[in-house]
Amino acid sequence: MRFLSKSPRIALFGTSADPPHLGHQSILLWLSAHFDQTVVWAADNPYKEEQSPIGDRAQMLRLLTDTLSVSETINNISVSQQLSDRYSINSIARARRIWPKANFSFVIGADLLDQLPKWYQAKEIFKQVNILVFPRPGYPIKASSLLALRQLADVDIAQPTAQYDVSSSTYRQTRCDHSEQTAHFFDDLPAVIRDYITEHDLYPCLQQTTKAKISTGR
Repeated sequence: MRFLSKSPRIALFGTSADPPHLGHQSILLWLSAHFDQTVVWAADNPYKEEQSPIGDRAQMLRLLTDTLSVSETINNISVSQQLSDRYSINSIARARRIWPKANFSFVIGADLLDQLPKWYQAKEIFKQVNILVFPRPGYPIKASSLLALRQLADVDIAQPTAQYDVSSSTYRQTRCDHSEQTAHFFDDLPAVIRDYITEHDLYPCLQQTTKAKISTGR
């Protein structure tokens, strides 16, 4: 692990990870290059319904970070599932107890820019952490929204070299018509995640599409 200074810069990345996809992987890679340590966990999102078991989502994140450690020789990303909570302020408080001297950046997607000030104890969140916003295709960062948030919190905008137009909701909500468009969605999953999903019979649509590909030899 990298040597951490007295005030390490730590990125906190709580995500529903239902399932983790190449977009999550890209974010983790960017964070690992810009922070002393990146801490990620699977969390239940109070704004989402019908989420997959959190234990499976946490295990998929572990598999993804393990893969990055081997393939990218990255050793400053860790899954800290003990931080998981429906409310981010509780996750931040737990992180503060573990790393009392750290400077924290709390990672969100651009789709949450307007929603964030409405979160539970949002003002307290803004006192505890900097906010790091990741751009997302289809969710332009509006100058007015950014200005409004910056009046409440310290906000930075990440500048990733790659962005993936993919949402975890796709895998839970896509209808199984086995079209080329449907099949394309599943190409955005790292191989280790596809294997775990198949082994544990998650996301029925993905299961059916995978079997269809196998039967046609594609």
